[in-house]
Amino acid sequence: MEYICNTKIAGGKKFMAEIIILGAGLGGTLMAYELSEQLRPEDRITVIGQGVAYQFYPSNPWVAVGWRQRREIEVDLTKVMAKKNIRFITEGAERVHPAENRVQLKSGESLAYDYMIIATGPELAFDEIPGLGPQAHTQSICETSHAEQAYAAFEELCKNPRPIVVGAAQGVSCFGPAYEFVFVLDTELRRRKIRNKVPMTFVTSEPYIGHLGLDGVGDTKGLLESALRNRHIKWVTNARIKEVTEGHMSVEELNDDASVKTTHEMDFGFSMMMPPFRGVKAVHGIEGLTNPRGFILADGYQRNPTFRNVFSIGVCVAIPPTGKTPVPVGVPKTGFMIESMVTATAHNLGAMLRGGEASIKPSWNAICLADFGDTGVAFVAQPQLPPRNANWAAQGKWVHLAKIGFEKYFLHKIKVGKSEPFYERLMLKMARIHKFENGGH
Repeated sequence: MEYICNTKIAGGKKFMAEIIILGAGLGGTLMAYELSEQLRPEDRITVIGQGVAYQFYPSNPWVAVGWRQRREIEVDLTKVMAKKNIRFITEGAERVHPAENRVQLKSGESLAYDYMIIATGPELAFDEIPGLGPQAHTQSICETSHAEQAYAAFEELCKNPRPIVVGAAQGVSCFGPAYEFVFVLDTELRRRKIRNKVPMTFVTSEPYIGHLGLDGVGDTKGLLESALRNRHIKWVTNARIKEVTEGHMSVEELNDDASVKTTHEMDFGFSMMMPPFRGVKAVHGIEGLTNPRGFILADGYQRNPTFRNVFSIGVCVAIPPTGKTPVPVGVPKTGFMIESMVTATAHNLGAMLRGGEASIKPSWNAICLADFGDTGVAFVAQPQLPPRNANWAAQGKWVHLAKIGFEKYFLHKIKVGKSEPFYERLMLKMARIHKFENGGH
């Protein structure tokens, strides 16, 4: 018996390939949908998730102020996975064993695979900063359950208005939600006519406002600084949180040489801080698979250099920072960037199953809508990491409306099991925004 691209061939007869997708969030769910269209009839996909529901995390800032309820941004994946003949396991993975081509489930059972696509997202490392997180003294919007808890805390604040501290801690690689949430909070407080009673401060590990882990996109520095000033929100950059206790945060502001410039002692009645990210326990510390933070190593085709039958997509992928900063700043993996990883991986794996080679690199182009509650900022970065072929940002009320429309559209895609309808592909082509590095789609 010989092996060609991990598809077993004996006597000229092909056997099915077992493909595991680890994770059922944005990347994993879209990966399952798109890959199902690339497989041969005899191949099988298994998706391993942590539960039955897909949650549209970009709407979590709205959940945290009561503009959305969990049921409005959740989709039960059970029926749609069954309709697409995708095996769906919801107990989660305990440990990956790439040298043995198997995944151990939390039940203790192991599943063998020919190919694996890791799409786990990150583990939220609240424990790396004393007092951080929803089990301690700050809120979170990284999960919908966290956002629900934040909403309860916000309602208590509104009964007894006090200062608010919002931002992104050291080690964060996702800054957009922090900006969105501070502006959404400002909008809701103004609607309740208590904004004048609530001083607000934005605390971020970025070297400057609007850096976003990307060294800025267009004039995000000017746009976001102006928006903060217009809404009377103070800010601290190059910030490193020392400790959070009940109602108090100690923050070191660093100089460019990483020495301590000053220490800010901040009292608050409500705080939401984005935590550091690291790789999930199921993959953390596997030599050749992950970097020291537990993120998956991948080449230009999203393929692991050591374990060649393992791919990775989304937030779990290891991407070096854009440059040295006084406080560690990670690179975000935005929605369209992840979708480009998904499409490239699906095509590459489809080719490999038929005896071909991985030949498509994702573009890593970024399209982002940052909602401010009643206005917002949109930016396009092609590619996401500089230097870029296209690099612009724009502000207006249309962004808020566009974010609402996108939420409805994306949830519809998840419900019907379609990663990219033809009209979406056509619109992106007309806008010259591509998913593949060579300009293809």
